[in-house]
Amino acid sequence: MISSIQTVVAALLAFGVLVVVHELGHYLVARLCGVKILRFSVGMGKVVYSRRLGRDQTEWAISMLPLGGYVQMLDARDQDLSTVAEEDLTREFTRQSVWRRIAIVAAGPIANFILAIVIFCGLFIHGMPDPVARLGTVPEHSIAANAGLRGGELITAVNGQAVRSWSELRWSLAQLAIEKTAAHLDYERTADDTQVQSKGSVTFSLDSVSAEDLEKDFMSRIGLLLKRPKAVLGEVLADGPAMLAGLHEGDLVVSVNGVQIADKIQLQEIVRAAPGKSLQITVRRNDKDLTFAVIPDTVKENGRTFGAIRVVLPAAPEMTLARETPLNAVQKAVRQTWETSVLQLKMIGKMIMGELSWKNITGPITIADYAGQTAKVGVISYLSFLAFISISLGVMNLLPIPVLDGGLLLYYSLEVLTGRPVSARFGEIAQRAGIGILMTLMIVAVFNDIARHMT
Repeated sequence: MISSIQTVVAALLAFGVLVVVHELGHYLVARLCGVKILRFSVGMGKVVYSRRLGRDQTEWAISMLPLGGYVQMLDARDQDLSTVAEEDLTREFTRQSVWRRIAIVAAGPIANFILAIVIFCGLFIHGMPDPVARLGTVPEHSIAANAGLRGGELITAVNGQAVRSWSELRWSLAQLAIEKTAAHLDYERTADDTQVQSKGSVTFSLDSVSAEDLEKDFMSRIGLLLKRPKAVLGEVLADGPAMLAGLHEGDLVVSVNGVQIADKIQLQEIVRAAPGKSLQITVRRNDKDLTFAVIPDTVKENGRTFGAIRVVLPAAPEMTLARETPLNAVQKAVRQTWETSVLQLKMIGKMIMGELSWKNITGPITIADYAGQTAKVGVISYLSFLAFISISLGVMNLLPIPVLDGGLLLYYSLEVLTGRPVSARFGEIAQRAGIGILMTLMIVAVFNDIARHMT
């Protein structure tokens, strides 16, 4: 119950912030251009609360449906101007120059990009904890293994650009994979993850990484796995299979049924796949190897069955906290926002061309779920999620679809080129087409959301 409430609150806060920032962009630039604002609404549909403020008595409202919002300006296309005072007619939206209209419409998406930059900047100055870019075991015959990586290397740069964390490494490789560009990795090999023994570099092609791979864990497809701590047992829970078999806290799991165990994840996978089956677990204790027969409990959860031996496994990999100076933080935040926007546009292009599945389209249910999940992790994760969603909202609104900001910008661009506005008839047809496109996208998004939660 508490988890559900947290998800709802986190989602409403995220949607609320993004909508308010977007609409404030339109509102502030419209005011600067002298356009009269009639209503600023957070939410859509019936107004449930409103208050009039300012010289223009603008109505500030909260509406029933929490998804979306709008700024209602004095506009001849929507209102009868026969009763409007003469001095206000010059403040009507369509009577503004085309460049002012472009500025007002573009201000919403730009505000979303600015919000992302501000959030990223703050996070970079504060520092974002993240696993270092150190490789775990490199699978044989993988792309990384064929290039010469053995495992344990600390990746320091990709194509000449420094990386300090696993997220930066993954982000850099994802962009190269989309571009089908070769990856040149600089690395350090160290003794006990501290003293540098040697440096080197490898180059490998990413041509074999498909769009479908990018939807999944494409790093595993390449053969790059994050190095995790060894499988050292933490607390051994009372009366669990591990305690009954004789396992102790501090035991290092060496092998299970003769299979060498590299880390905690591998141990977890083997145990989960063996409910009720006897496992021969060999551990190292006080420099001696001891073998115990352990039968995992059978656990059923959400319709799935898995094994559990009732021990706590410390999971934290080697971490880093990369902080930036304010100037570097601003530069990095702008670059991150730009690169994320370009990447999303490329993904949209691949979906249109059929190179990427439409299953990647997400709707409000999935976004709300992610909001709740990141809120549980912590403020930094939640703010990062908010920044990426803000970029997505900005990119989405700039698509040249009628009824979106991008569609209006397309109209006004044509007006700049031709010297005359788009005809009312054309605008009406385009408007209907735009609504149809948006409804289709919404249906696909909701269907994908439901399908994800049913699997």
